[in-house]
Amino acid sequence: MKTLIVGAGATGGYFGTRLIRAGREVTFLVRPSRAEQLRGGLRGYGPEYDETVPVRAITAQQVDETYDLILIMTKAWSLDQAMEDIAPAVGPDTTILPLLNGLVHLEKVNDRFGRAAVLGGIVRVVSTLTPDGAVFQMKPHAELTFGEQDRRRTQRVAAIESELAVPGYELTVADDILAAMWHKWAFIATGGTTTCLMRGTIGHILATPGGEQFILAAIAETERVAEAAGYPVSPGAHAASLEMFTEPGSVFTSSLYRDLTGGFPHEGEHLLGEFVATADRLGVDIPLTRLTLTQVRVHDRQRDPKLHPAFAGKL
Repeated sequence: MKTLIVGAGATGGYFGTRLIRAGREVTFLVRPSRAEQLRGGLRGYGPEYDETVPVRAITAQQVDETYDLILIMTKAWSLDQAMEDIAPAVGPDTTILPLLNGLVHLEKVNDRFGRAAVLGGIVRVVSTLTPDGAVFQMKPHAELTFGEQDRRRTQRVAAIESELAVPGYELTVADDILAAMWHKWAFIATGGTTTCLMRGTIGHILATPGGEQFILAAIAETERVAEAAGYPVSPGAHAASLEMFTEPGSVFTSSLYRDLTGGFPHEGEHLLGEFVATADRLGVDIPLTRLTLTQVRVHDRQRDPKLHPAFAGKL
């Protein structure tokens, strides 16, 4: 099976190198600067390994064939361009598996390529891209979950399951992938709300009077949205949130928090903006998440001279 992975960052780079290490035929579709950076291979390291894996990387201008499977593993702001870039790589039998956070992206890919060609999926890995282009895995566990949007167990799902079943992460075919995506969206919204609004790690929040109550309130309000959408969070998923967000001394911060404090582009509108908009449509009040979204938007306004000229050159 020929697999094209769009993006070789912290997520695409991690899962792609696991597939390559297992002998799978993988090509990365990346920007020219990233392709140049990958000439000597892609370095990945974590708690138990440090290795550089030779990779095949192409740019959009070099796409000259179709692929059996396309994994979209970019940030949300790159999705529109990613869909343009993969169009020549999509044939009549190509399966597209977008692995972004949230849910809005799924409808965009459905609209562009047709729902029948698209699977739903989520990944979980705590990793980051270092300044020199390496993938640093901060925690050892990783997961990839996927499935048909209509819950069927099809032959193509079985074939893709066989192709993606390699060491380095836990692979699951979901009975209801939309439920899994909703549960992850609620989880991510909780992580963004807690660490961005409090501007600190989970451990720091818990160590502060009122911190645990704040976290529990954030979990409760995001899970109410999932329930109102028809996808109540399972006891197991709720327990996983409690474990992650109430661990004393935890150094966990959300990727949104890290992007904001690092001055990088971020997925605030995609993750929190769409979540708040969805909650509004469903009639669910989520004051903590809404407050976090407002803070993120103020942050962006301060740093955009077009929106706030008084700050031009000062931040």
